[in-house]
Amino acid sequence: MAINSEALLAALKSASSSGSSAYETEEVIVKLAKKNAQAVLTFEINGQTRVGHKVRVSHDVKIEVMRPADVAKMNEPMCPEPDLHILLPPLQKLRTVVDRMKLMSDILAVRANNNGCLQLSINTETVKVDTEWKHCTNPQTQSKREDSEEPRDPDQLFTVLVSIRSFLKFLSSHVVSTTTIACICQNHCMILYVYIGDVADAGGVLTFYIPAIIDDEL
Repeated sequence: MAINSEALLAALKSASSSGSSAYETEEVIVKLAKKNAQAVLTFEINGQTRVGHKVRVSHDVKIEVMRPADVAKMNEPMCPEPDLHILLPPLQKLRTVVDRMKLMSDILAVRANNNGCLQLSINTETVKVDTEWKHCTNPQTQSKREDSEEPRDPDQLFTVLVSIRSFLKFLSSHVVSTTTIACICQNHCMILYVYIGDVADAGGVLTFYIPAIIDDEL
C-alpha cells in the first residue's frame, strides 16, 4: 500500500506515550477499512489520563492499495557498504537547525566520522554555515569492508550532499523517534533508521533512503 508519511506520523504520535501526552496509551488497534469508498488504515487508540479517565482516540489515514504487479516492481535501492554508522542527536534539535539553513540553501552537506563527530553545513556564494555535534555514538557493526581493509583513521570525515527538502521530510519523523541511526555511503546516499520505542524493544523501524547530490563544485 502507499501512504502519506505525514499522516502516518501524526497517527503514530497520538499512539506513542510521551511526557507531553495528555494520556497514557494502553492499546493500539490498527485496522484496514473502507470508508466512503476510500481505503483507510484506522488507528484505534485506547488509553487513560493521569486522573484515571478512559480515553479513546481514532485516526483514519488514507491509503492507496497497490496492485501486486506494481508492488513486484518495488525494490530497495542498491546501496554500497556504508562508510560509517552514527547515532543522531534528537531529531527535533536537528530540525531547528536545518529549518534555518533551508532559507539560505537547497543543498545540505552531512559529514561524520567514526570518532563521534557529526557536521551539518551549507556553502553558497554568499554564506557558509557549519554546525557540529561531538561525542555522538558510533554503533559497532560487522562490516565486510573492515575484514578486508586496514583500520581507518577514526577522524576521517565522510560526506554526502543531500536535498534539504528531502532531509526535512525525514526529520518530520521526530514525533515518533527515540533513536535514529544514520548510515553514510559517501557520495552515494544516506540510509536512516528511525526506531519507534527503545532499540531493544522497538515497536517498529522506519527506513529512509536519501540519494546524494553530485556537485563537482562543492
